[in-house]
Amino acid sequence: MFRLTPVDEARPGAAAPRSDTLPNRWLVVPGAILIQLSLGAIYAWSVFTPALEAAGWSKLETQIVFAVGLVTFALVMTVAGRLLESWGPRKLAIAGGLILGSGYALAGLSGGTDFWVVCLGIGLIGGAGIGLGYVVPIAVGMRWFPDRKGMITGLAVAGFGFGAMGWVKAAGAWGHLIETYSLAGTFVLYGLAFAALIMLGSFWMRMPPKGWAPAGFQASATAAAKGRENFTVAEMLRTPQFYLVFLTFAVCAGGGLMSIGLMKLYPMEALQASGYGVVEASAIAGTAMAVFFSIANGIGRIAWGSLSDRIGRRRSVVIMAGTQAVVLFTFTAMAGNEYLLYLGAALIGFNFGGNFALFPTLTADLFGNKRVGQNYPFVFLAYGAGGIAGPVLGGMLGDMGNFPQAFAICAVACLFGAACTALIRYPDHAEAHRPASVHGFLHQLHLDHLEEVVEHALHPDHFRRVASRQTQDHGHRDAA
Repeated sequence: MFRLTPVDEARPGAAAPRSDTLPNRWLVVPGAILIQLSLGAIYAWSVFTPALEAAGWSKLETQIVFAVGLVTFALVMTVAGRLLESWGPRKLAIAGGLILGSGYALAGLSGGTDFWVVCLGIGLIGGAGIGLGYVVPIAVGMRWFPDRKGMITGLAVAGFGFGAMGWVKAAGAWGHLIETYSLAGTFVLYGLAFAALIMLGSFWMRMPPKGWAPAGFQASATAAAKGRENFTVAEMLRTPQFYLVFLTFAVCAGGGLMSIGLMKLYPMEALQASGYGVVEASAIAGTAMAVFFSIANGIGRIAWGSLSDRIGRRRSVVIMAGTQAVVLFTFTAMAGNEYLLYLGAALIGFNFGGNFALFPTLTADLFGNKRVGQNYPFVFLAYGAGGIAGPVLGGMLGDMGNFPQAFAICAVACLFGAACTALIRYPDHAEAHRPASVHGFLHQLHLDHLEEVVEHALHPDHFRRVASRQTQDHGHRDAA
């Protein structure tokens, strides 16, 4: 059905084919969801930790495997961005699926409880497979849906969020796979399932032909400007816009990841202080995380992505970061009440999910639709930075008995992120070719009028000498 060139695009100079000769672009959606459902396995790791602890693992060892998976995922994405162009999306997705599946199969075939083999198989190999495959549905979806970039990205990454919940329930409460087939058997089954689903989803992973646009699509002048200039990675890294986006993503992700880490511990403490028993508090806190946070996380990815198509990416990020700050500030007052806890967990999850729909599309708007597969992995490194800073902050202050301060610090950080995003303007591609300078920095942020003020602050001696010479010149003229 699909005949592709090596890079899955029409040859240069070839006429754009008629829409009726192409597959329905909506088929990209189920393909993207199938891939992301499997890649969401990384967030299902918690379902395996009780069995591993029963086998003699320490809590630290279970978290090391998870951390290795997250770091490998983020780092390999930067490599995947470059491979996307040379391999094409289908081959890259298949490679990711096979590597992810083989990592889980290796862990299972080794018995499932050897720390080093599991860390290698699921943490390193599995994380690499996720990193290779993650960017494919995002890049392909945006190219097929230039008119609905937010929506398609939200749908794709929603599969990642919902997939985690599905794999957790299949191994535990719903499917009882660990109980029925043992930990090792479940690893093998999951490895086979991941590889099969990703290979199936990859069938629809191809780029549209060069010059293609949806029927009836007419980009407005504003819409045409978004994503029109395609920056290379090096050019992107020379712009202040990249660092503002990176900082905002890091603090928003860090606040959400800290909340995930504390969503069981802190509410249990707050609920017991309000008179709930230990068992009841544990059940309520578990429901807040497993149900309300998880479902809202998936819904938020779709909702924020779709909303950003209507009101704009920058405005959406500012609203998302600002509302997350408000929720984090008030969460400590909500955690001691069952229903307010559910509401707070849902709101945090809803905003946290928005990160994964908004930042890929903001990257495309700023640095080019065609280069999003290469550029977004570098923006996504902010997720890794936030994933270290947020949970560590929460753990440190939690050990000191000061959970509220952790939420307050993350709330302030989210407000800082909202302010950073409010400063973002579309970058000047020509300026990105020049060496870094104060002039270039201010020009990229459309703050040229501040250049003289900044130069005066940086070089006061120069301006004093100029002023002195001007005074002397006036004196000479007056004397004459």
